[in-house]
Amino acid sequence: MRFDPCPTLPRARSLRAAALSLLLLGTGLTGCATTSSNAEDAGRARNPDPIEGFNRGVYKFNDAIDRNAVRPVAVAYREHTPSWLQTGIGNFFSNLFYPTTIANQALQGKFKETAQDVGRFVLNTTLGWGGIFDVASGARLPVHDEDFGQTLGRWGVPSGPYLVLPLLGPATVRDAPSRFADDFTQPFRWYNADNERWFSLAVYLVDRRADLLPLQRVIDEAYDPYAFIRDGYLQRREYAVRDGNVPETQIDDDADWAEEALREDEAAAAEEAEAEPPAQNP
Repeated sequence: MRFDPCPTLPRARSLRAAALSLLLLGTGLTGCATTSSNAEDAGRARNPDPIEGFNRGVYKFNDAIDRNAVRPVAVAYREHTPSWLQTGIGNFFSNLFYPTTIANQALQGKFKETAQDVGRFVLNTTLGWGGIFDVASGARLPVHDEDFGQTLGRWGVPSGPYLVLPLLGPATVRDAPSRFADDFTQPFRWYNADNERWFSLAVYLVDRRADLLPLQRVIDEAYDPYAFIRDGYLQRREYAVRDGNVPETQIDDDADWAEEALREDEAAAAEEAEAEPPAQNP
């Protein structure tokens, strides 16, 4: 049973209230920005999810597969695999996919970070036994995470509408095709030993899903898990593309959109309440 934080409110109003709360929380996480004096001139931000009906359908499809197939395997993996082995597997795959970060750091012109990432990859691949041991962190080399979607964002390409992909999950119109570009920098793309390749990929996916299990309770208790995931994803991607430097105007525009959506739902809820016949006393 999911926890309903506002059981007496209409669904639409409660949904938007939750979305607004998440948005304001996200702005607090991305920096303590003050309200701009010309926020009204900036105009209301566009709806980031214009194809919400389609996205919700795909989300339900993905959620059904996750609940019935992927999540049970991930739970069993987390409960029955020794923690030291899980750590080694996680380190191995993180190092294996690090060439993607290196390539995108270079494309973004972050040459200092590129050098650090090359050093991290070489050190962990050699002294860390193929990345099983994270010796680079002991050498105080920072961990970075870059992809081609972030690179396009740094180049000025807008994110576009929110998009939920079958099996792959949250994305945007900019990020979705970028995943195919990143695929060319990943070892699985060039590893052609059939059975070993697919087995390794399956282990990677289960390990990644197990890492997300601690968040499952929060998602399940959200009034609208779809909106919770959507808002969290969009906030996180904006933060990642801008390296944490989210402009105040962007924060204000997003808040304006959420507040306007909440006002519209409150008005609809009021009309619905007026249309309902009065309750008759027995």
